[in-house]
Amino acid sequence: MIKLIYRTIPIRLKATPVLSIIEMFLQIIHALLWTASVIVTKNLFDTVILATEGQAVFWDCATAILVLAAITFGQQIMNGLCNFIFTVADQKSENYIRSLLQRKLQKIDPARFEDTDFLDDLNKAREGVKALPSFCDIILVGLLFYGIYFASIGWYLASLKPILLITLMLAFVPALLAQIVRAKVFTKLEEQSAPLRREHEYYQKAMCDREYFKETRILGAYRFFQKLFSDTLSSLSCKTWKAERKTALLQLMLTTISFAGMAVASYLLFAATMEGEITVGSFAAVFAAIGNIFYIMDEVINRHIGNMNKDVGKVKNFIRMLDMPERTGDTGTLDFSQGITAESISFTYQGRDEPAVSNVSLSIADGETIAIVGENGAGKSTLVRLLTGVYRPSAGRVTVGGLDTCETAPMSLYSSISGVFQKYQRYKMVLGENVAISNTDIKPANDMIETALNEAGVELNDIEFDTMLSPEFDGIDLSGGQWQRLAIARGLYRKSDFIVLDEPTAAIDPIEETRVYSQFQKLAEGKCAVIVTHRLGSAKLAHRIVVMDNGEIVDTGTHEELLSRNGKYADMWKAQAVWYERT
Repeated sequence: MIKLIYRTIPIRLKATPVLSIIEMFLQIIHALLWTASVIVTKNLFDTVILATEGQAVFWDCATAILVLAAITFGQQIMNGLCNFIFTVADQKSENYIRSLLQRKLQKIDPARFEDTDFLDDLNKAREGVKALPSFCDIILVGLLFYGIYFASIGWYLASLKPILLITLMLAFVPALLAQIVRAKVFTKLEEQSAPLRREHEYYQKAMCDREYFKETRILGAYRFFQKLFSDTLSSLSCKTWKAERKTALLQLMLTTISFAGMAVASYLLFAATMEGEITVGSFAAVFAAIGNIFYIMDEVINRHIGNMNKDVGKVKNFIRMLDMPERTGDTGTLDFSQGITAESISFTYQGRDEPAVSNVSLSIADGETIAIVGENGAGKSTLVRLLTGVYRPSAGRVTVGGLDTCETAPMSLYSSISGVFQKYQRYKMVLGENVAISNTDIKPANDMIETALNEAGVELNDIEFDTMLSPEFDGIDLSGGQWQRLAIARGLYRKSDFIVLDEPTAAIDPIEETRVYSQFQKLAEGKCAVIVTHRLGSAKLAHRIVVMDNGEIVDTGTHEELLSRNGKYADMWKAQAVWYERT
């Protein structure tokens, strides 16, 4: 817990430095006002008693009442200000922490996003983003308000009768023990909940998300996903109920012990008054304060520390994500005259036994276009990710423009690489931004955007560049083919010396695909280029064709050379030719 406090409080202070300083100052004043109210109440009762005995006048009583009223008013003002600042600071803190997580994720090796355990950790960390601000609030309030209040009121009680302070402290030891158990229970609950939470979030998306709902409704799969959603939600609720029940029963038992301790403290206070050790005013003020002390201690231990213990697992997961190793490397300048080289590379995804790419060697010369073909699961896309430096090989070496991908910083590698991929994005932004987002180093220019759109064969029927491409944001939507061409325009807009087309034309008919690839061949002149495609007719445009099967390169050559060998490529070509003849 101490380590966690040490890591989280600086994040909160950095997120809202000014508000945090104001907040800390107000909490200290607020705490001192609470203690002052006890002392002033004691003075008021003693003054009233003296007045009944003729030893004080009306104005003495009136002054004591006014002072108590001023302190009470100050308490309410401080309470309102603190709550207001907490609300504002929490919102700003969450925004800062969320951006902190996104910056961290940008530095993590992309291959980790294929790992189920990492995705569970990411889900936990996102829960931690929401939990961390309130966690820090409790720490700050505990140290400043409650800490100073208990220290000052403890000093006052000890000056009256030391045994009072000791009794009150011992009364709350059982409650603290309950919270220690609670922390362990809810940390374990968070570990068990993350995979279930990720499942039910996906099922909800499958039912309601715009990307899924049409197919879900037409195929009648809504009830199927609804049942899965309900089952995972029930499992989550059941685990939470068991944890709450276990801790609540323990807390009830130990709180009863604490209440008995408060009764003992009240008796000691009464006995001290009867024996003349303290004044009647002190008795009245402290007796009233004991109720406040019990309430505040209960609030601290059962509510604040209880909430903190429920969140501690989430916050720990967020900090653990921040501590994950980052993908780093040296800066460098790409020199594509040296081409791209893969030397005996292999790559295995996390949690899998068989490599996706095994012992592959390949060279791409400057200005050369190669096509990578193969059946589904052959390892084509994984090889492209290795050649572009997105993934680092498990074994072997890849150099891009003379730079080793295992030793070079990602930003240096990606600076002159562009691509269009099978799972392209449909950004919910205006048309111009959808294209220009691929090259944010330059100011968007309409003529450059229009050139990229024309080169990709985009026909938008006089749609303006400032048209929103999302019905969800009061805009329009494009057809699948239009979106695919727009993704190609995005890749062409980026300045590059190495360009990749990884099966980006699935929604385009074969004739249109041939036109796109022919245009791409012209644009790729003088660049290193890679085409990944299922349709072998488009592969003929490349200088060289690489055939993959089961993660290995099984053949390389021109279209004619590969056909003459009657190998894997020839079999694929014949199978596709038969399909087109039949249709």
